[in-house]
Amino acid sequence: MPDARIETVEPESQAVLDMIAAAGRPPLHEEGLDAAREGMRASRLLLGAIPPETHVSDLVASGMAGDIPIRLYRPLAVPIDRAVPLLVYFHGGGWVLGDIETGDALCASLAQRLGIAVAAVDYRLAPEHPFPAAVEDSVAALDWLVAHAHVLALRPDRVAVAGDSAGGTLAAICAIQARDHAGPALRAQILLYPVTDLARESDSYRRNATGYLLTAETMRWFREQYLAGADPSDWRASPLHAPRLDDLPPALIVTCGFDPLHDEGAAYAARLTAARVPTRHLAYVRQVHGFALWGKVSHDAEQLLGEVADELRDRLFEDDND
Repeated sequence: MPDARIETVEPESQAVLDMIAAAGRPPLHEEGLDAAREGMRASRLLLGAIPPETHVSDLVASGMAGDIPIRLYRPLAVPIDRAVPLLVYFHGGGWVLGDIETGDALCASLAQRLGIAVAAVDYRLAPEHPFPAAVEDSVAALDWLVAHAHVLALRPDRVAVAGDSAGGTLAAICAIQARDHAGPALRAQILLYPVTDLARESDSYRRNATGYLLTAETMRWFREQYLAGADPSDWRASPLHAPRLDDLPPALIVTCGFDPLHDEGAAYAARLTAARVPTRHLAYVRQVHGFALWGKVSHDAEQLLGEVADELRDRLFEDDND
């Protein structure tokens, strides 16, 4: 029997869902890897454009398995040689889809609003490069950026991580890894509807199994492509299974009411709170997975961008008298 709900999907996002349904495209897990990747690239029309007056440079970091492309965004209004805080961003796409351009509009917008540098990391994707390749690249890119902060005019003492969906998972993992292995002293972690538990399916997998863009079956397909037989309870895949979550940087976690990942995102926020990590959990009860990147069509996405900017402003510029 369907759930009796008071909430309905927010109209602007419902219009996007209707447009996708009218196009008649099969679910991601049915259309094939190449078509799914091309479809995600095409969906950038919903994301908006890079704001003008943004300086964009492409860099290459050194990783365990070779080069890691990084795109660095800075506002032109800030002198290129002025050291600024840094946000390291990891894109979503189930560790299977997405690329260095996925977060162009979001990254550039945050750089403009805050007067900071934002670095987008183009980590390796599955199934060509299964777990833990994405984790290794994400950690290596963060460490490389901080190690080269002086050359890149970045503040190594003012660094945060962020990501959406699978990228939110990578950001959470980077925060734990930095704590445990003398990594950068991160100021914040911004986790937009992250995957936190690949070992179990929460009740929101059932409630939101179909009809809301990301389906439960597509998540299972992502999990199979990414893990390729690895242990799903490894905390580097499922941060909700980390032995301890204390002493982590302050967190902003966003969940969506119509998302298979809702419950595990809320559970991660609850565990962080229980571990006395300063945590804000923003529950968008009428939203669907992925909406944060729909700035061109969604007022909620614009409102969330403001929330993220406010959180980063508080954390990255706290006690900064320069």
